[in-house]
Amino acid sequence: MAKDFYGELQLGILGGGQLGRMLIQEAINFNVNIHILDPDKNAPCRNLCNHFQCGALTDFDTVYDFGKHLDMITIEIEKVNVDALEKLEEEGVLVYPQSRVIRLIQDKGLQKHFFKQNNIPTAPFQLISSRENLFSTPMRLPYIQKLRKDGYDGRGVKKLVTESDLETAFDAPSLIEEWVDFEKELAVIVSRNERGEVATFPCVEMEFNPEANLVEFLISPATLPFEIQQRAEILARKIAEDLQIVGLLAVELFLTRDGQLLVNELAPRPHNSGHQSIEGNFTSQFAQHLRAIFNLSPGNTATRSNAVMVNLLGEAGHEGLAYYKGVEEILAMEGVYLHLYGKKYTKPFRKMGHICIVNEDREAAIETARRVQQTIKVIT
Repeated sequence: MAKDFYGELQLGILGGGQLGRMLIQEAINFNVNIHILDPDKNAPCRNLCNHFQCGALTDFDTVYDFGKHLDMITIEIEKVNVDALEKLEEEGVLVYPQSRVIRLIQDKGLQKHFFKQNNIPTAPFQLISSRENLFSTPMRLPYIQKLRKDGYDGRGVKKLVTESDLETAFDAPSLIEEWVDFEKELAVIVSRNERGEVATFPCVEMEFNPEANLVEFLISPATLPFEIQQRAEILARKIAEDLQIVGLLAVELFLTRDGQLLVNELAPRPHNSGHQSIEGNFTSQFAQHLRAIFNLSPGNTATRSNAVMVNLLGEAGHEGLAYYKGVEEILAMEGVYLHLYGKKYTKPFRKMGHICIVNEDREAAIETARRVQQTIKVIT
């Protein structure tokens, strides 16, 4: 690491949303100085960091000027100016994850080629440059279309089922991949430090909101056969080692009905599929990310208890000042932990917080989580 702790290290985070907020909560324990860059003047991190700057994450000069006096930079979102990060690396600023890793993961087409080159199982795919290519592709419907860049939280993804759907497909560089008949969606979070020490969190099961196409419900640890979980963790370790990443990497996978594991996407940062680790594991994903970028030994990733995470999303039909209905009721339930993200305004399906439910009895945790889902609402 560039400097010892004791408040001397200047750590910059590109992005000041909920992931940055939870990263700051852990970073306080390391006594480092946190600098945040975010385009929203009311970002959740604004009043929690040592220094806040409002500015565009995609602008070269803004990112370069933000980082040039810092010791280290990390991210909470991939949509950042990588050219500026490369220049900062050349000038001695530590950037974790490395700019080359961010550049690769920013582009879903490059991700897919990386999987293919490194023998990482993934759904068959084809890269296209425009909507017109869809009318001549040999790939048979149905299939998924994903924008190569800028898709986030379910945006930039479409399922194309019939010929008529092609008329409303994205008319931009994208990829199409075969529709996967999967049994479950899984995730493994893996960390790697500069010394090459790798650690994985136990595999988790995810349920997605069908309308917003983002994680709504997560159960940790998975109850899948040991052999499947072991394969998932081995895949995550291989990807981290092939990338030579420093930091945290979330690996999302499909478990097909015939028992295959296919890697779907990567995120080089703390991830929604690891929020339950704050209460449910001995080391949280946020502490593990800091350990990795500070080149410290990884923490114990074992689960303390069964944990279920419920995403708290803005209700459909509500846009404006956020009001949280049902907070008192859910906090009267056993083993319920509330995390609100400090976002002033809600809109349909916006991530406004999450709730973690822990219980030694897995079924009891799931039952409580279902009641929480039905009780708490973000409205205006």
